Amino acid sequence: MENAFNMIRDLVSGLTGILVGVIGLGVVAGIVFGGNSFFFGDVLNQLIAVIQTLGDNGIVGLLAAAILIQLLR
Repeated sequence: MENAFNMIRDLVSGLTGILVGVIGLGVVAGIVFGGNSFFFGDVLNQLIAVIQTLGDNGIVGLLAAAILIQLLR
């Protein structure tokens, strides 16, 4: 049973790593090729919207950002 949980945790961790890399690539593609680049869509504008939402919420947004950063580590 513990082996199954470890396998699922490793799978989720690997997928999270891949998705963070894709987001980074999407941001770079958005900067280089403009807002709606092929395959990555509008990643840059969505990321800016998330940051703006966190900023509008003040300390709660800061706390949420800290939690998100901790989850991605």
